[in-house]
Amino acid sequence: MSARTRDILIALALAALLALVPLFVGTRYIITQMTLFFIWAMVVSQWNLVLGVAGIFSLAQMALFAVGAYAAAMLGYYFAVPILLAMPVAGLVTIAVSALIGLACLRLRGPYVALLTLAIAQVIYLMVVNDTACFTNPPSGCMPLFGGVRGFSRFGDLGFRSLLGPKWYIAHYYVGLSLAVLALIFSIVIIRGPLGLAFQALRDNPGYAMSRGVSKFKYQLWVFSLSAFFTGLAGSFYAAQFGVVGPIVFSLAMLLFLLSMIVVGGIGTIWGPLLGAAVLMLADEGMREFGDWRDIGLGLVLAVFVILLPRGLMGLLRGGVRTRSG
Repeated sequence: MSARTRDILIALALAALLALVPLFVGTRYIITQMTLFFIWAMVVSQWNLVLGVAGIFSLAQMALFAVGAYAAAMLGYYFAVPILLAMPVAGLVTIAVSALIGLACLRLRGPYVALLTLAIAQVIYLMVVNDTACFTNPPSGCMPLFGGVRGFSRFGDLGFRSLLGPKWYIAHYYVGLSLAVLALIFSIVIIRGPLGLAFQALRDNPGYAMSRGVSKFKYQLWVFSLSAFFTGLAGSFYAAQFGVVGPIVFSLAMLLFLLSMIVVGGIGTIWGPLLGAAVLMLADEGMREFGDWRDIGLGLVLAVFVILLPRGLMGLLRGGVRTRSG
């Protein structure tokens, strides 16, 4: 059995187990938090392709997430497009934006890519919050094109609220689970396939890779574009889940939180980002009642992993397995 087939079977087995959770857990809060976990799992699994597998220090992921969320919300708000149809369209819009970012970063490396992508994300954020000119005048008042600081609401939903009543969140859980599994299988296919080998070659030894015919231009655009679809899809599902989209989706704190998931779990691994997402969401939930100490605690967790476990939890688990087998 190939490594790719094994990982896909593991992903499907985990999905089958998670599909049983609503049958035994009736608490709405837990189901909603797990749905949010699926959203973040989609984002970090795709960010890991860019950052961990291809070695491109992009910090534009939350901006791409926001592009997906805003695209779906604007399609629903201005054109009454059903959210279920707007979601894949939002993914395609995110691919286009990501390809432009990839083109801008082609001649840069390392921290320069991080600075440029962060600057692009901030430009998009400022464009949204400084948009104050009236585009439409609904009964609720002046509405800028990009929603301004108020953002968008009442742009529709997936239809489960009217179909299932108070149990709509369970249907959203299964939608989130399905999307997260698709994103995970996609990342497995990429990492375990020829594209993954090309990305890793450019990451580890770009000079040698290019001398062997691996085009940096081609593959950098590939990884930026391919990873963007599920990131935008995650953003659009976030909009459908919470029914509101605003500038908070550009939050730097959220970007650092998601980046920490990748670091804690293990950069460049298939399962590390998901493990890191689960651990940090549990840690964040456990420290929720500590107020300002919550961010300090999460910062300490990240510092411990960066200093003592630079390969993350997956590196620790692999080390333990090798020790026992030896």
